[in-house]
Amino acid sequence: MLLNSLICWDNDMKKNLKILMTAAEIAPFAKVGGLADVVGSLPPALKKLGVDIRLMMPLYGTIDRKKFKLKKIKSNINIESGKRNLKINIWKGKLPPSAGSGRGGTLVIIYFIENKKYFGAKNVYVKKSNAERFLFFSLAALKALQIIKFKPDVIHCHDFHTALIPDLLKANDWPYFKNTKTIYTIHNLNYQGNSEIEILKTGNLTKDSLKTLTRDAQNGDINFMVQGILNAGLVTTVSKTYSKEIMTSTYGAKLDNIIKKRKKDLYGIVNGIDVLFFNPAKDKNIKKRYTSKTIKNKTTNKTYLQKKLGLPVNKDVPLVGIIMRLAWQKGIELFTEKFMDLNCQFVVLGTGQEKYEKKLKVLEKKYPNKFSAQIMFDIKLAQQIYAASDIFLMPSRFEPCGLGQMIAMRYGAVPVVRATGGLKDTVDLKTGFRFNKFETDDFYVALSRAINVYYKKPRDWKKLQINGMKKDFSWDKSAKEYLKLYRKLVK
Repeated sequence: MLLNSLICWDNDMKKNLKILMTAAEIAPFAKVGGLADVVGSLPPALKKLGVDIRLMMPLYGTIDRKKFKLKKIKSNINIESGKRNLKINIWKGKLPPSAGSGRGGTLVIIYFIENKKYFGAKNVYVKKSNAERFLFFSLAALKALQIIKFKPDVIHCHDFHTALIPDLLKANDWPYFKNTKTIYTIHNLNYQGNSEIEILKTGNLTKDSLKTLTRDAQNGDINFMVQGILNAGLVTTVSKTYSKEIMTSTYGAKLDNIIKKRKKDLYGIVNGIDVLFFNPAKDKNIKKRYTSKTIKNKTTNKTYLQKKLGLPVNKDVPLVGIIMRLAWQKGIELFTEKFMDLNCQFVVLGTGQEKYEKKLKVLEKKYPNKFSAQIMFDIKLAQQIYAASDIFLMPSRFEPCGLGQMIAMRYGAVPVVRATGGLKDTVDLKTGFRFNKFETDDFYVALSRAINVYYKKPRDWKKLQINGMKKDFSWDKSAKEYLKLYRKLVK
């Protein structure tokens, strides 16, 4: 009996799991934030482990069907949504190699749900009810799976946009999904998808469909993220520290008590980066390529960028890079005029809230020889900043994972970060500098320490750079951790 059990368990472990990932944005098809990078980079790593991984997202009006060689595979599929009958088309494509997929294996398949009413706009997110749009997508995705005859062992849902898929599966008890499990990943707890109760009818739900909906509706609205947390089989966040932080009142965004209910089912898995794309040895966007053994070539990138941005060309002065979304979360307000006293140069790249953009432009005008503010989104320039920077700043108020610090280390830029979330998990004393309190003085002291080491301890500085460049930030390790959780769900 024991032998038979062991054989069955072994066969289950060898089984090629079928996984569907659903998300609002997936790079390179549509990207607003880091969510797109994660869902565009993790699946290829899972495929290398033998997982039959597929993706599904809305077909927005901006997605170039010809460029990505998308093919319509099903037309005029009827979706009963509330009292309406809406039509969808299903398109099929593959993650292109530029997304980090398909190297050394088969390209990852991605399906698109087309519906002009909800997804015909040019933007991923619109001013109208995004909750309604993505609830319809969740409903349509489950219908589409039955049409294309792909029966996943696990549906992996990301952020509030697809958080109601577990609700839909529990409320409907469809035979097709009898053995399908769910896992829900929180990328940023602050975006929760609060909506009017009436929107539930879009997914053929009511506040009485599930006990969790009934309780949620007592305050007059429905919180999509709450539903995902309570109803998914397992819950994950994008770093171990963040998984602990969100169970506190400081970082829990008023959901800490909800999250504590799933404490035993909550896991933190740090994100990776596409190490094939973010590679200073092969990056076509930078002036001079280099490795940890030829790190002296990094200086060429610095002087090139200094000249390009109109800063004084000086290979000896440390160049401090900042690449971020200019938002409350990122802590740019900690950066004050006081920092202009430091013996270094600064370059900032990013867009966001007008008050932050104006603040940076004022600094640039007042200190043209020390400060460059590039208020734009430019992938090529971002790569050049990573390659040119000696120091990279991330003073975040909170940071679920963060990708910038990992990319910076990959390019030999030493990070100075606040010890929160994924920043704390990925930056240590061997690779960078950390500060604890969300205060300008603490931030200033940390950067001052970094600059002091740069000038006075060049050997120690080079060691920090090389340690960072040698760290493994690939998706391989994270993919193995996700695979363990998928196995845990279906065992």
